[in-house]
Amino acid sequence: IAGESLDDGVKVVKDLNAKGIMATMDVLGEAVSSREETLVMRGECEDVLHAINKHGLNATLSIKPTQLGLSIEEKFAEDNIRHLCTVAKDYNNSVCIDMEDHPYTDMTWRIYETLRKEFPENVTCVMQAYMKRSEADLKTLMQNGKTNLRLCKGIYLESADIAFQRYDDINAHFLEDLDFMLAQGIHVGIATHDRALVEGALKLIERYRIPRQGYEFQMLYGVTPELRKSIVDAGHTMRVYVPYGRHWFGYSTRRLKENPNLVNSIVK
Repeated sequence: IAGESLDDGVKVVKDLNAKGIMATMDVLGEAVSSREETLVMRGECEDVLHAINKHGLNATLSIKPTQLGLSIEEKFAEDNIRHLCTVAKDYNNSVCIDMEDHPYTDMTWRIYETLRKEFPENVTCVMQAYMKRSEADLKTLMQNGKTNLRLCKGIYLESADIAFQRYDDINAHFLEDLDFMLAQGIHVGIATHDRALVEGALKLIERYRIPRQGYEFQMLYGVTPELRKSIVDAGHTMRVYVPYGRHWFGYSTRRLKENPNLVNSIVK
């Protein structure tokens, strides 16, 4: 976590950029319960886009749909995300819509489908590999034209009915999804700290002869820096997810449930 303020986030991104690493900035906070609070969060997200432009940062914005009103009303959230995409387009930048837990999956995909028609260069979305529906979702997305996705394992606690639970199953499904995405020419952010998945991704990139601009690796700020450095040193594009803000506790505990080894980073 970069800190509690936007200035903290900007400082971290400047340091990453100086090392040849891109970033995506995230104002922590989700499951907003009132329209008034939602608009405050929207303003804070918009401030990120202004700051990126002002400081000349190589960074994008990541948002949570429930942070922008999805738990209140789908159209309300869509309008708020559209507003941020409009600002991003003015700056030739983009907004990545994070995927949350399963009650919001269908609504999030509908919002993304709508907005990518309006902002084909300015909006991306997240695919969670542990969800059993991910392959079907990918095929549906491909029917509707150009898409740009971040592929991650998935972090929310979901039931075995809808999500793979075992490490080997999740990893296998991650690589199956990645294989499909690279074969179809989808620009993909390969978001993982798992060395086995990084190695698997590199084999697929070589198999399909994907040019460097056709993919990027993505990692969380402060996690597996040695693995991150090895990827960057090998000449691959890297984007680091830089969260900041007052609402850091929920984010930290979710990450801790996924990976108990993060306890030292959270305490720090």
